[in-house]
Amino acid sequence: MDALCAEFAGARADENGYDLARTLSPDFPNDTLRAIWQSCNAHDVKSVVKRELSKNVTGMQRLSHQELAGWVEVYHAYWKAVGELLAVQSSWTKVFGAWTELLTALLRGYNAHGFEAWTIPCLYVTGKYLRTFAIKADDERNSGSLTDNKAAANFQDDFNPESEQNATLEDCARQLNKIFNICLNDRAPLDLSRKWGIYYVTNLLFKTYFKFNSASLSKNVLKALSVGRGDMPDLAAFPKSQQVTFKYYEGVLCFLEENYVEAEKYLTEAWNNCYKGHMKNKELILTYLIPCHLLTTHTLPSQKLLEPYPGLQKLFGPLAQSIKRGKLHAFDLALQDSEDEFVKRRIYLTLERGRDIALRNLLRKVFIAGGFEEPKEGDGGKPVRRTRIPIAEFTAAISLGSQETLDDDEVECLLANMIYKGLMKGYIARDRGIVVLSKTGAFPGTGL
Repeated sequence: MDALCAEFAGARADENGYDLARTLSPDFPNDTLRAIWQSCNAHDVKSVVKRELSKNVTGMQRLSHQELAGWVEVYHAYWKAVGELLAVQSSWTKVFGAWTELLTALLRGYNAHGFEAWTIPCLYVTGKYLRTFAIKADDERNSGSLTDNKAAANFQDDFNPESEQNATLEDCARQLNKIFNICLNDRAPLDLSRKWGIYYVTNLLFKTYFKFNSASLSKNVLKALSVGRGDMPDLAAFPKSQQVTFKYYEGVLCFLEENYVEAEKYLTEAWNNCYKGHMKNKELILTYLIPCHLLTTHTLPSQKLLEPYPGLQKLFGPLAQSIKRGKLHAFDLALQDSEDEFVKRRIYLTLERGRDIALRNLLRKVFIAGGFEEPKEGDGGKPVRRTRIPIAEFTAAISLGSQETLDDDEVECLLANMIYKGLMKGYIARDRGIVVLSKTGAFPGTGL
């Protein structure tokens, strides 16, 4: 414990919150944790911590009686949590309970003992591991049905729709909300404000809500941020990692609400600011950005874009090729083959709409195959593509492409939908059994 208190003193002298937070980390070798645990006993731990803090923090950095009492409570709670970690074979639930006590002591420090804003990284570390221990506790309790569920590094949209047993993680979310509120509601001047911790905690809340399949709860967080944004630093002033994570989740939330234009905007910001070496994070962003582009601009991912991401190549490669070539049956097979993964990521229904683009490309091929008409007066002698296409030609192409037998009425319905959605320009002349396409831009966005 004396070494820990010496590190505390050094961090306080430098006002380095991240160095201070490391003294509350559970991520030490077992020998180090055991040394901390064995340095005291339950009867004298508070007096030992008080003595060591007083001894190490001297001069101008000396702690007030009030602040000293607060940190004694924090390190007492940390010492107890270390004991539970060393005895983890017994229960992760107990570890979570002890870590919750540590968080409570920290929050009390900010509310009642005058902890300064530069110490906010202590809340980061405590909140981060609280989530990790909550996941482990739920896994432990539900080990019969959840065997592969693990906490992930960085940010992940790891949906878990099959599990309804996340009681500990839900409790964790309530604890994280307390951190969120203590940061959001701070009224100190911005340079001394706990508001500088708001986006780290917000991102942690997003990860937690997504983990137990309650992404909709994130909207409450966004509303609270929107209300208090006038008193907060601009997002651009926060570390890039926090900006990227926030924009990513903001984009995914818009995506889930089928607001693809806004989703594309936020996800593009996340993509442009994401560090190029964070391949996993870039892959997660593309998982949603690719379907967004498909619907908003009807563009497909290039081979060059997918090449660094074998997982995305496997998911989107066959779909992209089938859409590009207008192969409806190949599209259906590609969607079916990766259905489980698409459903897990909640992009299945969005990608299913890509069939319209595949159909558009197939109809465009029929249009091109129709060739040109003889030039007429007023055309300047230039050849003009045939714009009156018999419905029967479209019927044959769609039946062949989908490997299903369709009649003219079904095809008329499909063509009407394509015209309604703006993927074709023209009209259906039912009495003559033809489709009359526009002479300019029959298939918008394709150069025809």
